[in-house]
Amino acid sequence: MVGRFRLGAGLATGVLAVSWAAILVRLAAAPALSVAAWRLLVASVPALAWAALRHRGEWRALPARERWRAAGAGLALAAHFATWIGSLQLTSVAASVALVTTQPVWVALFSAAFLGERVSRRTALGIALSLAGGVLVAGADLGTSARALAGDALAVAGAVFAALYFVAGRRARATLSLGAYVGAVYPVAAVALLAAAALAGAPLSGFTRGTWAALLLLGLVPQLIGHSLLNWSLRWLPAPLVAVAILAEPVVSTLLAVPVLGERPGPGVAAGGLLTLCGVYLAATGTEAAGPR
Repeated sequence: MVGRFRLGAGLATGVLAVSWAAILVRLAAAPALSVAAWRLLVASVPALAWAALRHRGEWRALPARERWRAAGAGLALAAHFATWIGSLQLTSVAASVALVTTQPVWVALFSAAFLGERVSRRTALGIALSLAGGVLVAGADLGTSARALAGDALAVAGAVFAALYFVAGRRARATLSLGAYVGAVYPVAAVALLAAAALAGAPLSGFTRGTWAALLLLGLVPQLIGHSLLNWSLRWLPAPLVAVAILAEPVVSTLLAVPVLGERPGPGVAAGGLLTLCGVYLAATGTEAAGPR
């Protein structure tokens, strides 16, 4: 059993690492699809190498149906990053991260629809509050510009695709270890994003040194380190506790955006974001988290 201090330090480090994602995306002077593709590509190289060395037997023994589920999870992950990173190029960090963090709400809805899991009253109340907060954030941005409102819509789409990724991952993770799962899903997402970037004509090279540095850090820190630590924490801590800890991400990202990007959220976005976080907290603690371990 891992000690409490080590568990707390690991979880806190994971949350801090993923909180840098929004900042690094904004610092990368590249199209959304280019940023998303490189994020997954950078993270896929070590994940695939580790899985190939340690988990080849799991892949070989995997039934065709489970392979398709893992592939579907990878495609959903690719869509999540494409839409969310796109939102960060249109709206503020505070609005984007607050709205994309509603993914536990969509997980609860999809789990009830596709997995037959009941939604408790507490979860239902959380869904209502989070939706009200999203409307408040969107209303504040509506007065700012149509561009910001479009960014809000992409952030919500990112939350929906993340929920689909988690729900698909629940089934796939029933037969795959974390290393084998990540080693399959990350490369599938990377290939899908590379194909989407090529079709859209998004460049994959010719960036400045600052953008290359941001892309490299994005794949290593929020994706490989942050996501891995959160999944590691789930091995020892209750899933609802980890889900609630992740709610610190919008707060940390917003605070980081003040000195790094000079962004200060308006009162409407701040109030809507706070209401959304309260709703997600209720939803996350009212049902078991659906994220894969």
